[in-house]
Amino acid sequence: MPRGVAIPELRQQLFTAAERVILRDGPARLSGRAVTTEAGVAAGLLYAHFSDLDDFLAAYAVDRSFTVIAAAKRLPERAGTGDIAANLGDAVLAVPRDTLAALARLLVLRPELAARVHDVLGDDTALDAIEQAAAAYLAAERRLGRLPETTDPAAVALAVVGALHHLVLTAADLDDRLRPAITALVGSTANERSGNG
Repeated sequence: MPRGVAIPELRQQLFTAAERVILRDGPARLSGRAVTTEAGVAAGLLYAHFSDLDDFLAAYAVDRSFTVIAAAKRLPERAGTGDIAANLGDAVLAVPRDTLAALARLLVLRPELAARVHDVLGDDTALDAIEQAAAAYLAAERRLGRLPETTDPAAVALAVVGALHHLVLTAADLDDRLRPAITALVGSTANERSGNG
C-alpha cells in the first residue's frame, strides 16, 4: 500500500485480519504485527487508530459482539411459525460462526476484555444476547401453547448456549453437532407436552 493513501474501512479490515489470525493461529499468537501483516498494511497503522493492542482488541470485541447481538435479537420474531427446534437452530447458526468462534476464543484467553465490552454494551455480550433471545423465543412459544407450561425457557436457553460455546471452542462441525443437541433439548419438552396431553 503506497504511503499517504487512505484505506477505506481500515478498522473493519484490521478486525477481519485479527479474526483470521485468531482462527488460524490462536489468540495467543495475536499481536499488532500479526494483525497488520495479515491485513497487508503498514505496521504503524494499527497504532495510528488505537492507543495500544488492548484498545484495538476491546474495539474488536465490542464490534463483533454488536454483530452477534443484532443477529440474535431477530430470533423472538419467529415465535408461532415453523418447527421450534429448527427455528432455534437456524437463528443460533445464523450468527457469523467465524466471528463467534474468534470472539469466544479471544475472551477465554483475555477475560479482562469482557469487562470492557460490558462497559460499552452493558449486560449484552454476545453469548448473553443469544441466551436472552433464545429464552425470549422459547417463552413466546410456551405462551402460544407450542411448548408445555413446565418448560423452563431460561434453562433450555442456557443449555443451548452452553453447547454452542463448547462447540465453538472445540469443534469444526458446528451444524452437525449443535442441531441434534437443540432438537434433543426442545424435543424433550415437546415430548413432555405430548405425554401430558
